[in-house]
Amino acid sequence: MPNAALEIVLITGMSGSGKSVALHALEDWGYYCVDNLPPELIVPFVQVEEKNGATRLAIAVDVRSANSLPQLPAQLAELAKAGVLVKRLFLDAATDVLVRRYSESRRMHPLSHGDAADQHHALVEAIELERKLLLDLRSNSHVIDTGMIRPSQLQSWVKDVIATRPMIPLTLVFASFSFKRGIPIDADYVFDVRMLPNPHYEPELRHLTGLDQPVAAFLTQHEDVKRMQSDIERFLAHWLGKLARNHRSYVTVAIGCTGGQHRSVYLVERLAAAFADQWQTLRRHREIEGSGAASVFKASVY
Repeated sequence: MPNAALEIVLITGMSGSGKSVALHALEDWGYYCVDNLPPELIVPFVQVEEKNGATRLAIAVDVRSANSLPQLPAQLAELAKAGVLVKRLFLDAATDVLVRRYSESRRMHPLSHGDAADQHHALVEAIELERKLLLDLRSNSHVIDTGMIRPSQLQSWVKDVIATRPMIPLTLVFASFSFKRGIPIDADYVFDVRMLPNPHYEPELRHLTGLDQPVAAFLTQHEDVKRMQSDIERFLAHWLGKLARNHRSYVTVAIGCTGGQHRSVYLVERLAAAFADQWQTLRRHREIEGSGAASVFKASVY
């Protein structure tokens, strides 16, 4: 049976959400990767690869193995009993994004029926059925919303997640975003900071971001900004310990402003720094790390 020295990443998620991008990234980072492995073969596969000297494995499981998905918890429990840590990632995107990706790629959803008269309706139904089938997997994994990010961003975020230290009981992800482009669907908590003073209306600050010192200096001088940061810190400080005791591995806190450039970015940086001593923290800036719509995921990334 495998031992704790073996690193395993389990990638699941919605069809069309970018699992192939994540898997290819892990392969580039030295993981031995296998796609669409039937759940009942996970433990035998891990045993064989350990005998072959593998130390890093990445396994993708999705709805193409729908009939055997109920066997996955038992397989993971057997690995856990052997002391093997499995980092679980679930890639997701809004239904309209997935529909658009399938329309552009002209590929058929694994749960679609080719003889349906209304192909659009059939695709939406297939996606919603897939969500139901994968609900338990999603609830026990670290979720990444790929709907508004480029493949390069996804690769970077996956790398951040797999680099987290397993001995830390909870990883806190702070994410900035623009309300104009939609709320991240992987957020556990969402805070709206659009009522705060906006550096966008200061000509000398407009082209900068919340990562730049002049923007930070502008926001720091406003009491409402300090109060917002303090209120969020107090809320999280009260509940994070309880979430960790409830066996939550990741908590994503999304901070949104109008453009996702200034206020939300500034507060993500300050909040991540404030909690770094107690929890492992990650920072994500969706709008400034890379732009682009959902259509950047083409057929080849599915």
